[in-house]
Amino acid sequence: MAESENLEPHQRLLLESQRSSRAFTLPLLSGINWTSVRRREMSVKMVELENMEAAAEHERILREIESTDTACIGPTLRSVYDGEEHGQFMDKLEGRIRNHDREIEKMCNFHYQGFVDSITELLKVRGEAQKLKSQVTDTNRKLQNEGKELVILMEDLKQCRLQQRNIAATIDKLTLCLPVLEMYSKLREQMKAKRYYPALKTMEHLEHTYLPRVNHYRFCKIMVENIPKLREEIKEVSMSDLKDFLESIRKHSNKIGETAMKQAQHQRNLDNAISQQHRAGSVKKPKKECAVGVDLDVESTSPMSEQDSGILDFEDEEDEEEVMGAQDLVDFSPVFRCLHIYSVLGARETFENYYRKQRRKQARLVLQPPSNMHETLNGYRKYFNQIVGFFVVEDHILHTTQGLVNRAYIDELWEMALSKTMAALRTHSSYCTDPNLVLDLKNLIVLFADTLQGYGFPVSQLFDMLLEIRDQYGEILLKKWAAVFRQILDLDNYSPIPVANEEEYKRTMGQFPFQDSNLEKQPFPKKFPFSEFVPKVYSQIKEFIYACLKFSEDLHLSSTEIDDMIRKSTNLLLSRTLSNCLQAVIKKKNVGLTELVQIIINTTHLEQSCRYLEEFITNITDVPPETVHTTKLYGTSTFKDARHTAEEEIYTNLNQKIDQFLQLADYEWMAAESTGRASDYLTDLIAFLRSTFTVFTHLPGNVDEHATMPGKVAQTACMSACKHLSTSLLQLLLEAEVKQITIGAIQQFNLDIKECEQFARSGPVPGFQGDTLQLAFIDLRQLLDLFILWDWSTYLADYGQPHCKYLRVNPTTALALLEKISRADRGFPYESRWQKTLTSCNLCSIVLYVVLQLACLSTRLFAIGSPLLF
Repeated sequence: MAESENLEPHQRLLLESQRSSRAFTLPLLSGINWTSVRRREMSVKMVELENMEAAAEHERILREIESTDTACIGPTLRSVYDGEEHGQFMDKLEGRIRNHDREIEKMCNFHYQGFVDSITELLKVRGEAQKLKSQVTDTNRKLQNEGKELVILMEDLKQCRLQQRNIAATIDKLTLCLPVLEMYSKLREQMKAKRYYPALKTMEHLEHTYLPRVNHYRFCKIMVENIPKLREEIKEVSMSDLKDFLESIRKHSNKIGETAMKQAQHQRNLDNAISQQHRAGSVKKPKKECAVGVDLDVESTSPMSEQDSGILDFEDEEDEEEVMGAQDLVDFSPVFRCLHIYSVLGARETFENYYRKQRRKQARLVLQPPSNMHETLNGYRKYFNQIVGFFVVEDHILHTTQGLVNRAYIDELWEMALSKTMAALRTHSSYCTDPNLVLDLKNLIVLFADTLQGYGFPVSQLFDMLLEIRDQYGEILLKKWAAVFRQILDLDNYSPIPVANEEEYKRTMGQFPFQDSNLEKQPFPKKFPFSEFVPKVYSQIKEFIYACLKFSEDLHLSSTEIDDMIRKSTNLLLSRTLSNCLQAVIKKKNVGLTELVQIIINTTHLEQSCRYLEEFITNITDVPPETVHTTKLYGTSTFKDARHTAEEEIYTNLNQKIDQFLQLADYEWMAAESTGRASDYLTDLIAFLRSTFTVFTHLPGNVDEHATMPGKVAQTACMSACKHLSTSLLQLLLEAEVKQITIGAIQQFNLDIKECEQFARSGPVPGFQGDTLQLAFIDLRQLLDLFILWDWSTYLADYGQPHCKYLRVNPTTALALLEKISRADRGFPYESRWQKTLTSCNLCSIVLYVVLQLACLSTRLFAIGSPLLF
């Protein structure tokens, strides 16, 4: 102020105008004392010298304030107040303000005329301000005048206060009654909305809390009378809801059970996937069959090796979908509500007894199987779904209520259900004849057991029953494979398998384990020694093993038990089913010798393949063959028996063929001379035998030999045929219908015997030593020599000697033939050879007498077993 007094008038006016301008442009900085500003500027400079970092920060904040919109300046100012140098910043700010003031002053000096004009305008505004002041004064005066009316109104307010006190007294009385009325209204609304349990709570509060406060009012007495009626109404309605609930869960048991079994199947799939992943990382690669490098782990093509048909139709659904539980399918609120209501009403025991009684009745209905359940898998599935649904509901009730049902009650129901279910399954499963249906039923029973086991129910008896069904399943499989074997054997051509190229050769080798170095070296085309039914039967045996293994899955059996079961079933297949089929084929009337020979070859190779079947079972069950209790396969004895039967059938058929040829024999027993050659029928018979024994040379000699080595079967068949031919020819001589035989007939018969002996000497079957085969005709040869040479003296003299010439001639046979020759000689018109050699007919009679005596002696010696006969 002292400085302004020393200034000239126009300087003071300029200074005042600058200050006014600064107040106008920067109203926030108006009223600043310039002396203090200078001091502050000095203090700011000192602070800046002392703390340069703070000055730099303040400078940044000031620049931000200058460059930032006023709407966003809040965070900047907050950073100032959050710091500890607020005073320094204010000094810095004032310094900046002074700088701006100086700039403004410079600008005002530069725009002086404009500033003067602005001052002029401000002076005009002063007049307006005076007018505004006058108006404010007038308004104040009017307000005071109006206050007089307010005093009057206050008197009216006093009167209202009095009325208010009267109203408050009334409200106090109504306050006691309104809660009662509101609670009763709420009770009626809850009853109307069927919220019975809250209604009981409301009724309890109303009866014990609110009504005692206003019990002297009449409407309260009416409420007290209605409360027992409302309780009975709630009790009846809740029981009706319970009945509806019981009916609902009876209808939804099938869906609940299906959902629970779906959850169990999903969990089992996850467990199997995890276990397979562990086994894939830890278990070694399974062994392979040692049969000539052939991998026997061939993918199965039978229906049994495919995915089980129809057992789990719901498995095709999305596994990722969230499966609903029982509480999602059935509203359990009625039973909970009814339980709470009866508990509140003190009748919980009555409710529990009623609920258990009704559920027992429903359990008996659920456990009653439909009469046609065994026809389709859906019948079994629906039956199991209902049972599972029933016990899932009971399990949910057990865990969500306290005491409505207990574990003893659940166990009692389960024991009843288990016994009835097992009885029903035993009855209906006995009607099943389809192995696929039995297998699907087994899988369904396993899923049924796993589902209930997951809810804590004991299911060991179900798995024991599955072992019984396993035996039934095995019998059904045997019947099915019997039909398969019969079809294979009926359609077989019983000729060696021809292969034209390497591909066909490998395909056959892949079906059946066979090794023959000679066959491998042969060029194409070539033939396997066995026919088509060998690889087909072998493959079907493997398919049978796969089918047995399929049933053993998920039965919680050890590998040893599974291995034992498979081996026993396979033994039954071999020793009973396949054996019977082979026996039936061998016994057929239209089976020829060629087919029988091929059957012997086939059974030999199948017998050799039994060890590969042993290895195959070992591979799939992972049980070492050296295990103590491992059951051995009986395939060797089965195929041996079949082969022996075929051999006997060959012998029988061959003898029958010989008999058929002998039926064509038409000897002229009264012929004077022979034809000079063997009979036609015998020539044809010998030709037939030669061709037949040529086929026999393809029979293997023993189990370990193949190719064309003649075997014991061919030798036995040849010896049997020769013996049968010899015996049959002798019977022709001794037939009772033939009364007379001439020397010419004997000579013709001798030619036929020579033809037979020539056949025996030719060695139709290799392997006979010396004249072994000719011994089959030794009886006939000695007999014919005796009569042709008429060497009776030697015969009679040496009879009974161990090395006599006619040791094989039986006196009875010689007597019978001699009598026929004697009859023919007596009736013959010209002299016979014997008559010329005999001196008289008395000599022939003497021979007949002696031979007759020998025959009688021979009969007596045979009766006492004398060694002289031998």
